Amino acid sequence: MSDEFHTVRGYELKRESKNMLTPALEDYLEMIYRNSMNEDYIRINTLAKLLNVKDSSASKMVKKLGELNFVDYEKYGVVTLTDEGKKVGKFLLNRHNVIENFLSLIGCKEDILLQAELIEHTITPDTVDNIRILNDFFENDKDVLEKYANYKRDINGR
Repeated sequence: MSDEFHTVRGYELKRESKNMLTPALEDYLEMIYRNSMNEDYIRINTLAKLLNVKDSSASKMVKKLGELNFVDYEKYGVVTLTDEGKKVGKFLLNRHNVIENFLSLIGCKEDILLQAELIEHTITPDTVDNIRILNDFFENDKDVLEKYANYKRDINGR
């Protein structure tokens, strides 16, 4: 265990120095990947609508993703994923789904999407894998999941 503590922003800066994708860029790449499961390309205005941002913001972020070789994009054209973009986008979507599934399994009811979005940008791939294994364990052993639900209900008095 490290004795070196930081603020949340300090940890974010340490993480970003190791990773070229910021949380915002990850969100864009994940959404482009989500869309690519139905279509081979996405337009800037469609991406902007899906992420509830302005077209100009989406255009700026896609340009950055292009500079990092995650997407191919020509101004006023369509956006397509590169092979690396597909690989990373698949990981990002899987990470989101693992966290969202975990929150659901442990009985979270409020703002699961919001919580998943906040958590996914701060955990390591190893932690995601451990959560995935725990999800599988719960889903494959309904008795354990039921024991957890009963325990939770008992300590909460509900």
